[in-house]
Amino acid sequence: MTEKMRKAAVLKYKHQIDRAPKLIAKGKGAVADRILELARKHRIPIERDPALVEVLSQLDIDQEIPPDLYRAVAQVLAYVYRVTRKLEGAG
Repeated sequence: MTEKMRKAAVLKYKHQIDRAPKLIAKGKGAVADRILELARKHRIPIERDPALVEVLSQLDIDQEIPPDLYRAVAQVLAYVYRVTRKLEGAG
């Protein structure tokens, strides 16, 4: 039985500036581990959604997400905003 390759994708979105979230980094294996390590170091919330990461990993870097992913990404962004507010309140 083979272990499934770890993957990570990083989105960037600035409300009222960006038209849609963009993929700004992606990787698998050691690169995915480094992405997650940096996210933890900088206290960036991490949402685990293997199906979404699989789709995002097909995009090019700096590509806006396609409209059919808006709903899934909106759920991730809502999670990130909630976690960020909690962290700011505790800090």
